Amino acid sequence: MKLRDYVLVTAGYWVFTITDGALRMLVLLHFNELGYSPVAIAFLFLAYEFMGIITNLLGGWAGARRGLNNTLMVGLLLQVFALIALALEPTQWQQWLSVTFVMSMQAISGIAKDLTKMSSKSAVKSVAGDGSLFRLVAILTGSKNALKGVGFFVGAALLSGIGYDGALMSMAAALTVTVIALKFLLQSEMGKSKTKPPLRSLLSKSHAINRLSAARFFLFGSRDIWFVVALPVFLSEQLQWSHEEIGGFLALWVIGYGIIQSLAPRFLSRFRSDTDEVTSAHQWAFALGCVSAILAILISFDVAPEITVITGLLVFGAVFALNSSLHSFLVLAYSSDDEVALDVGFYYSANATGRLFGTLLSGLLYLWGDLTLAIWGTTVFVIATWLLTLGLPPLPSANTIDIRTVDAGD
Repeated sequence: MKLRDYVLVTAGYWVFTITDGALRMLVLLHFNELGYSPVAIAFLFLAYEFMGIITNLLGGWAGARRGLNNTLMVGLLLQVFALIALALEPTQWQQWLSVTFVMSMQAISGIAKDLTKMSSKSAVKSVAGDGSLFRLVAILTGSKNALKGVGFFVGAALLSGIGYDGALMSMAAALTVTVIALKFLLQSEMGKSKTKPPLRSLLSKSHAINRLSAARFFLFGSRDIWFVVALPVFLSEQLQWSHEEIGGFLALWVIGYGIIQSLAPRFLSRFRSDTDEVTSAHQWAFALGCVSAILAILISFDVAPEITVITGLLVFGAVFALNSSLHSFLVLAYSSDDEVALDVGFYYSANATGRLFGTLLSGLLYLWGDLTLAIWGTTVFVIATWLLTLGLPPLPSANTIDIRTVDAGD
């Protein structure tokens, strides 16, 4: 395993992730404070999610042709630009112009996020040794999500401490230092295909990658239906939570979710030692559907709303984390070394599409039926995820890893 490259890529991804989580919380809380409706806030994030669809497709293709180092650096630099531009937005602009501008900068931030994510996760395939793929994917994915939770807390704290503009400029400075460090320290090329894949290869995928990508669409759509707009607005308007309380809760949720992702190989090996990753994906998708349905029923009957929402979504997050970790491993296991950037790009394009629909539905369903309808929408999406995982084929023998031998503590 090329440990040095893995550490550098992971460190760069960590810094980006904190700023990405903080930016989302900054925008959500800042514009909610300015009086924007849930639907208007949802629209602020639509461009961010939409650009992820295109970026993952083209970014995977570019990474295969030019190397993952280049796509990683471009992603980091675009985030710096977006943060500075948002900080310089004139305060006297009318609402429609401000929304348009923020959506545009969110689009650039979305490009940055997906270039960075695609590059970092594809690089794992290049640096992982035999038997370590699941463990390294789990560590990268789990730590990313834990730090995104830290970013939520950082965003809320910076908004209260130094204000919207000051928070944006401080994050831009941190990313600039990261870019300079990686430019000098990251030497080797990663993920560059031996051949130059044609543009038509973007959509030409195996049955396994297509079905897994469809499952990913519904999995992440199910989370964002309640997570992006519905829950924060519910906590603010219905439960009267402060910015710090909302940011802190969402931060703890994502941190816990990330920790569980990191420990997924060890947990799965203890829970069912005779089960491979494909079968585990079936079982945990079904479990997530049960959790979602129970939560929706309890909320519908107004059973201790605050306790139900907080406890239920913590359980949802734990089961969701195992599903997400399994998917992140499977896409790399199904991919060949020469096409990993293309396959991961296509897979995360489906992920971004699910988040786009989930974000839009989060605002709309909350407007039509509060958090109750949003959780029912989540349940429908999780059921679709489970049905799609039932058709996943067995892993290629070269990539089959017995989860009993994978220990996240090694």
